[in-house]
Amino acid sequence: MKKERHKIIPEVFLLLVQDDKVLLSRRFQTGYEDGNYGLPAGHGEYGETMREGTAREALEETGITIDPEDLEFVLTQHRWAPDPGNPHARIGFYFTPKKFTGTLHNAEPGKCDDLQFFSFSNLPTNIVPHVRAVIEAYQRGDTYTEFNWETRI
Repeated sequence: MKKERHKIIPEVFLLLVQDDKVLLSRRFQTGYEDGNYGLPAGHGEYGETMREGTAREALEETGITIDPEDLEFVLTQHRWAPDPGNPHARIGFYFTPKKFTGTLHNAEPGKCDDLQFFSFSNLPTNIVPHVRAVIEAYQRGDTYTEFNWETRI
């Protein structure tokens, strides 16, 4: 019997850091982690590179334009998502922009009700757990982290 290949969902994240502060967006009416802060993010789409996906999500969510070549890779997170009825693995690619154009603003008010910079020393308590783990890994200088694998069956 032939084994099915492992499938994994790719995610792209913008880690925008300025003056020792990180840009966070509070999720709103999405059905996932609403009321908690995360990073501008989304799924990598078929036919695009992870840099292209990050640039696309940055524009869709924050209104800024980033040339994919101006995105610097900083971290990968391999995580387990124990969704009821559909447990699965995800892999997140985190990038910081070297530069961008446009005015930073909440470009998705139907999915985000707050977009602001927070000091690394004074982060909100209500951060999506896997995002908090990434921020901590980033501060340590890690380039790879795993999250939630102890919950897999």
